Amino acid sequence: MRFKYCPKCGERLIEKYSWDEGGVPYCPIDDIMYFDTPKPCVVVAVIKENEILLLKQSYIFKDSKVLVSGYVNNGETVEQTVYREVKEETGISVENIKYLGSEYLFSKEILMLTFMAKYKSGEIRKSEEVEWVEWGELKSALCEMHEDEIGKNVVRKVLKEINYDLEKN
Repeated sequence: MRFKYCPKCGERLIEKYSWDEGGVPYCPIDDIMYFDTPKPCVVVAVIKENEILLLKQSYIFKDSKVLVSGYVNNGETVEQTVYREVKEETGISVENIKYLGSEYLFSKEILMLTFMAKYKSGEIRKSEEVEWVEWGELKSALCEMHEDEIGKNVVRKVLKEINYDLEKN
């Protein structure tokens, strides 16, 4: 998001040179540069044996299942976000989280940091923002996530990570 006005004082920003970044919106009153940076978000594939946790959230995709996801809050690491989002949306705890890489969602200017995590404990208790959540077969997840290209990429990374052969299983 490129700011035109200072979110702190409301003054119109001016352009200020910032070495390698070039011209950056700047507030001379608050002495702050507002870099055009994406919003960080985590996407988590939660695995339990040969199952994966899938959610239905129509505000994300009308006819597709999705993985756990959520924005990184100020003051927390992306790993803390993984634990928090899984707990908030599903009620369960995870362990052994592993970073799988990143994806960029141009339409919403979101940097998606992708992870896999192993189920640790707890019973599923969905949050208000989730219509339903359940364990699904890992081998059929790609078909059930037909609208969610980033989620499917995460599942493919998980399958590769655990050496899961769709042909045999």
